Amino acid sequence: MSETLRTTRQPHMKHMRVLLTGHDGYIGHVLLPMLLEHGHHVTGLDSFLYEDCGFAAEEASPSAVLRKDIREVRLEDLRGLDAVLHLAGISNDPLGDLQPAATYAINHEASVRLARLAKEAGVSRYVFSSSCSNYGAAGNDFLNETAAFNPVTPYAQSKVWVERDVAQLADDSFSPTFLRSATAFGVSSRLRGDLVVNNLVGYAVTTGDVLIKSDGMPWRPLVHIEDIARAFVAVLEAPRELVHNEAFNVGLTSENYRVREVAEMVARTVPGSKVTFAGDASPDARNYRVTCDKIRSRLPAFQPQWTVRKGIEQVFEAFRHHGTSSEEFLSSQFIRLKRIRELQTAGALDDMLRWRIPALPAAAPQYTAA
Repeated sequence: MSETLRTTRQPHMKHMRVLLTGHDGYIGHVLLPMLLEHGHHVTGLDSFLYEDCGFAAEEASPSAVLRKDIREVRLEDLRGLDAVLHLAGISNDPLGDLQPAATYAINHEASVRLARLAKEAGVSRYVFSSSCSNYGAAGNDFLNETAAFNPVTPYAQSKVWVERDVAQLADDSFSPTFLRSATAFGVSSRLRGDLVVNNLVGYAVTTGDVLIKSDGMPWRPLVHIEDIARAFVAVLEAPRELVHNEAFNVGLTSENYRVREVAEMVARTVPGSKVTFAGDASPDARNYRVTCDKIRSRLPAFQPQWTVRKGIEQVFEAFRHHGTSSEEFLSSQFIRLKRIRELQTAGALDDMLRWRIPALPAAAPQYTAA
C-alpha cells in the first residue's frame, strides 16, 4: 500500500474479524486495503450495483465475499464477527430522491435491522457511515456533534433515523459509533463523478467549464475518502470507552468551503478552465459547515492527510491519466443516478432497487476469494 494510504495502527491491537458492507463501492475500494494492511480478516458484502463503474482497476480482495443485498442479510452471515463497518446504502441526494421509499428501506430500515442482527449474533462493534448532511439547512455557523439535525432530503433523513434507532441498542455488549463524514472527494477505482469536488474537476477536465449547478454560496465540509477510511480504522481499533455510542464529524475543520471557492480552486488547477454557472443555477437549501475537533482530540490515531487543494490535483491527474472524455464522465460509468436508471431501463432492477436478473441474485451463497 502507498504511503498516502497508511494510518497509524494501535499497539497490541488484535486482528479483528470484520464485515465491511459496500466493500465494492467508492469508499470501500479504499477502506478495504487499509483494513487488510492492519491485519484484519475482512468479509465484504455488496450487491455490486456499480461493478465495473469508475476506473474498474483490480485491487485488494477481501478474505470472503457475500454477494448480497443489504436487506437480505441473515443472522448466520454475522456469527463469529467482531465488528460490522457499514458503508452500504443509497449514496447521495439525487439517487435518494429517485425513489424515497427505497431509500428509507435500504438506508434506514436495513441498517437498523443489520445492527439488531449484529447484536443478536454477538458482534461487539458497529460503525455506521453517517453524514454531515444530517445538519442540512443549518446556516453559516460552525456546528459540532451536539448541533440539531435539520435534514432536507430523504438521504439525510434516513441517516438521522439510523443514528436515533441504533443508539438505543447500545449496551455493555454492543457498541455502535456514528461517523458523520463531510462530503467526500478523491480518487478510488470506483470513482464517483457526482460529488462536488470530483464533479467540478471532471467538468473542467472534459469540457473546460468548471460548472456550478447552484448559486455557489452553500457551505460544504469536505473530506478525502482516504481520510474517511482512516477514521473507520481508528474507531475500529480504539478503546471501546472512547467511541461507545458516540458520533464524530469526520474531516478537518479547516476544509469547509463555499462551492464557488472550490470551483475557483479547480479553475486555478486545471489549465484552460473557467468557472461557469448552469442556466438553471439556483440557491441550495443544503448549507452547513462543521468542526471536526472532537475526533482529532478523542482519537489521536486519526491523522487526516488531505486538503481539498491536494485532492483537486489528485482527481485532475486521474482523469487526465485515464483520458476520460466528456461523454464518459457524464455517463453511468461515473454518475450513480444514471447507472441505476440504466439498470432499471434494462429491466435488471425493480422500483425498490432489487436485482431481477439471475446474474446478480440478491442472496447468493458466500464464496471465498482466491
